[in-house]
Amino acid sequence: MLGLAYFLQERFIFKPEKLKQNFQYKYDVPFKELFFDVEEGVRINGLHFYCTRPHGLVLYFHGNSRSIKGWAKYAKDFSRYQYDVVLVDYRGFGKSTGKRNEKDMLNDMQFVYDTLAATYHENHILVYGRSLGSGFATKIASDNKPRYLILDAPYFNFKKTVQRFLPILPMRFVLRFHLRTDKWIKRVNCHTYIIHGTKDWLIPVSQSEQLQELNPRKITLIRIEGGGHNNLPSFPEYHNFLRDILAI
Repeated sequence: MLGLAYFLQERFIFKPEKLKQNFQYKYDVPFKELFFDVEEGVRINGLHFYCTRPHGLVLYFHGNSRSIKGWAKYAKDFSRYQYDVVLVDYRGFGKSTGKRNEKDMLNDMQFVYDTLAATYHENHILVYGRSLGSGFATKIASDNKPRYLILDAPYFNFKKTVQRFLPILPMRFVLRFHLRTDKWIKRVNCHTYIIHGTKDWLIPVSQSEQLQELNPRKITLIRIEGGGHNNLPSFPEYHNFLRDILAI
């Protein structure tokens, strides 16, 4: 049972949509496709939505399903305020290649950040992490100096989230992905904004409350009353808070 859980957990954690390498993205706003060649056999695919005279860049780490083809619709939430947006797919998602493990996936995202920081000054980079992506976003923010970190429905750490659904498994021995948001957020020097729905059944808002307690002077928690895990953009409050954050 334990061995099965160890080897099959990727199928439960990651729900990727895979795209053929010749797939053509089509959107009615200016964009370009990006490729980040991290190492031999590992290529991270991304989309860059750009605008004239941007105020900065939002680096968007998406959740555990689909690919940037589907997540790209959220770029407009930032571009309407004159921000460029870059979304990237993790290994095995979309056109991105490479075998998944936590260390290498974190290194991939650092490679992406370093590449973008060569064009955008760090003070103009905002790191955004949605659900699964909140762990990657927090690690990047802890190791660099972006302007802000924005977390959308984050988890305290991956172990805490998985234990809610599989309480009988000894996570210490089984879990291969830990994504210690709780550990990394203590080292984030920029201000962090957390947005979380009060009716989120998958990752309860209490996990964001616990994250805020770790660094209360640098973390602002924004609760969306009645919001679930996947519907925050349907609430006007979500867009009002984004507007206020991006205007700062």
